[in-house]
Amino acid sequence: MYGLIGKMRASRGQRDAVMEVLRASTSTGALPGCLSYIIARDPADADAIWVTEVWTDAESHKASLQLPEVQAAIAKARPFIAGFEFQVETHPVGGFGLVDGKKA
Repeated sequence: MYGLIGKMRASRGQRDAVMEVLRASTSTGALPGCLSYIIARDPADADAIWVTEVWTDAESHKASLQLPEVQAAIAKARPFIAGFEFQVETHPVGGFGLVDGKKA
């Protein structure tokens, strides 16, 4: 499995708008290879958003960025995003809600 954990910063007062675009773009389940996509508020920072993703593999994640729905969501959210603070790659091995990752 392939994982990403990232923190993005919304423009002041626009966190909910960005989160809504992210939620809407992932609610259809039309992200082949996506096992988990979690969007979270940062309780200590009113403009920060945490995104935790788990994919079957890195290629599935990369391919998702080319999907028309994802491209449209990026374009819609871009005006409300101030920047990205960091992103780390992980290699999930399993856990509640995930399949056994021994094949990864």
